[in-house]
Formats: sequence, C-alpha cells, structure tokens
Amino acid sequence: MGNIVAIVGRPNVGKSTFFNRMLGMRKAIVDDVSGVTRDRQYGSSEWNGQKFMLVDTGGFIGDSEDDFAAAIRTQVHTAIEEAQVILFMVDVNTGVTDLDEHLAEILHRTKKKVLLVVNKVDNSARHLDAHEFWSLGFDQMFPLSSNSGSGTGDLLDEVVKLLPTEELIEDDLPKFVIVGRPNAGKSSFTNALLEEERSIVTEIAGTTRDSIHAKYSKFDKEFLLIDTAGLRKKKNVSEDLEFYSVMRAVRSLENADVCILMLDATKGIEGQDLNIFRLAIKNNKGVVILVNKWDLVQNKETNTAKDLEDKIKERIAPFTDVPIVFISVLEKQRIYKAIDVALEVYENRSTRISTSKLNEFVQEIVAAHPPPPHRGHFISIKYATQIHTPYPAFAMFCNYPKHIKEPYKNYLENRFREHFNLTGSPVVFFFRQK
Repeated sequence: MGNIVAIVGRPNVGKSTFFNRMLGMRKAIVDDVSGVTRDRQYGSSEWNGQKFMLVDTGGFIGDSEDDFAAAIRTQVHTAIEEAQVILFMVDVNTGVTDLDEHLAEILHRTKKKVLLVVNKVDNSARHLDAHEFWSLGFDQMFPLSSNSGSGTGDLLDEVVKLLPTEELIEDDLPKFVIVGRPNAGKSSFTNALLEEERSIVTEIAGTTRDSIHAKYSKFDKEFLLIDTAGLRKKKNVSEDLEFYSVMRAVRSLENADVCILMLDATKGIEGQDLNIFRLAIKNNKGVVILVNKWDLVQNKETNTAKDLEDKIKERIAPFTDVPIVFISVLEKQRIYKAIDVALEVYENRSTRISTSKLNEFVQEIVAAHPPPPHRGHFISIKYATQIHTPYPAFAMFCNYPKHIKEPYKNYLENRFREHFNLTGSPVVFFFRQK
C-alpha cells in the first residue's frame, strides 16, 4: 500500500477527530511511534476497496519563531511533498483566517491534488457559512462533520478516485524489504545481489515513486527486493523516528513479508534501527538483522561477534529469536547466506501446523505448566487452532480467556519457538471463551 493521503490545516480545526473517524475501531499501525512533534499519527484506511495511508499532521502555525512551530511547518511541507492527495481542513465556526490563507497560498503552489474540507458543518446554517471558503480558490469543497461523520462519504469517494491504481506485484514471490540508516550499506547490498547477469533482473514499478521492486532470479531462488531510502540521521530528536522516514518505512513494510534490517558494524544498533524493528514486529513481519562492514571492525577476537550479537539482542528484547548475520558487502562475505536466512524466515513465517499436532503439543505443554489459577478457579485451555493469517497466529479456547497473564503467554511462545522452527517470525496468540 503506497498511496498517502495527508490532512493539513491550522490547529484545532478537527484534523485528529477526522483521522480517528477514518480509522474507526482500527488501531493506527504505528500509534506509539511518533515523529518529531507530538500528536503525530499514521494509519491504514480503506474505502470502497481502495487502501491508503492516512497521515495526521500537526497544526500549521505560520512564521512563528518557536522551535516547535518550525518543526510542524517542516513536517507539513514534507507531507505535501509525499502525499498523492492533500486534505486541507478548515473550521466553519471561525471562518477564513490569516493562517488558512497562508496555508492556501502554499498549497496552490503544489501540483498535488488538494481537496478543501470544511469541518464542523453539522446543520443547514453552517452549510451556508461554508461557502465563504470558496474565497481560498480551490476547485472542490466538501462540507462535513468529523464528529458525526456526515459528509465524509462524499469526500472519500472523491479521494479514492484521485488515488493512482496500484500495480499488482507478484504476490506468490517472497518480498524482502531492506531498511537501514544511510551509509549502512543497504544499496550496496542490493547492487551486490543484482549486478551479475542483469538480464535476469526484472524492474517492476513500485506502488510509490521512491520504492523499487526488483525481481531476483538466480541459483534456484526467486524473490522480490523492495529497496527503500535510508533513515535520515536525526539532529534534534532523541527517541522518535523522523516523520519522512516513518512514512517510507510503513509503506515499504506493508508490502513486505520479511524486513531485512541493515546495521553498520562500526556503530551498532541505534534508535532509528530500533524503531524500524518495532514497526516490523507491530506489523507481524519476519525479521533478519544484517551487521554490515564487519571487515572494518578492528582487533576482532574469538568472541567479538558473539559480544556484539548479545548487545543487539539486549536492545531488541523481548523478541530475541531473530537471526543475526555478520556480512561485508564490500568483500561479498556472507551476502548469499543472508538471503538464505531471509528465505528461511519467510518459510518460518508461512508455517502451518495441523490441528491434531497442534492440540497434542498444546496439551503437553499445558500439562507440564498449567496457567496460574484466577481467584481459586483453575484455567483450562481446552482446544487450539491456527488462524488463517500470513504469519503464525493461534486461537486458544479456554474457560477464563481474559485472565491469561502475559508471563504465561511468553511461556507458550517460548515453547512454540523451541518445538517448531519459528526463528525470525512473529507468533501471536488469541485467547477465546470456550
């Protein structure tokens, strides 16, 4: 899913209310991964079968010298650059303001399609008031109420008309997205894999202008490589992913089966890497970590790789069942092993377990270590089945599903990982009433 619809406007016009209504009961994909300012959210939405990513930007504050306002302006400009459709939201209660006019001037300079959204129009009188906003000079205006939802259907009908039709890629092939900081060796790794016998590599247009899908077909292996831009180095942000990088990462991750996270051996794992790792886990993707530039590490000893691997696993805990491969793209050391490992993770993520084997195993591990009782009531897991998802997910039917605690879920996951080959793959449990 590569289409982006950005909501822009000054503060308090109802952008976030509209955003939340569009997502309905669905949780935003990266709701706990924020950009460089607060109140930043990204989420998947769908209308009439067309999927798109909705981006809620911060309130635009003109030429204020405040650092916070400047950061928001930067992000609004970035959203305008990246989006296929821009929703310019204004407030019918306040009428046209200087900030509305300022932002309208900026939007008129873009070649992107802009839809003027007049919010808080919830009665006939306000419908008449909304006509004032034609003065902003846009071709289309949509009066609506984010609170009640009235008028949103007409807007979304127009949005999906304007979104480019996404080109279908070969869904039967494994899709690997390569992510990492600039200069970690991501592009070099891609080129090293594809440079020989270029005729066997087919360029497939991606769903966005900055995502390229390259088909790899050598040595009896076939898969799609999704190349992404590097995560730009943050200057004033200590914890969160940069806005631009989040949008690219989410778009690419949604199209992938396995996330190949490229690290620089001389720098280790940093904040941007951890955020992308968490995005992959949140989206239930397989994960492989490649530690590149291993040839540049000085004074290597017997345990150097093991020590670095332990440090990485400490940072990515609690999900540490992830393959870590030390490579050198420059010297082409273990780059093909890295692909073999990614294909193994893809197979692990596709694992299907028969119901009979699954229940036999579940009864065995539950008998060995039953769930802790709840207020004197014994919790009994009676039956299990695998859910039809692209990743291993299991429904566990029991008498008190709400009282299965996190430590016991961790116990089940650990036993599953020990018994079945699920390295690098997410494992998800749903407890249901029997």
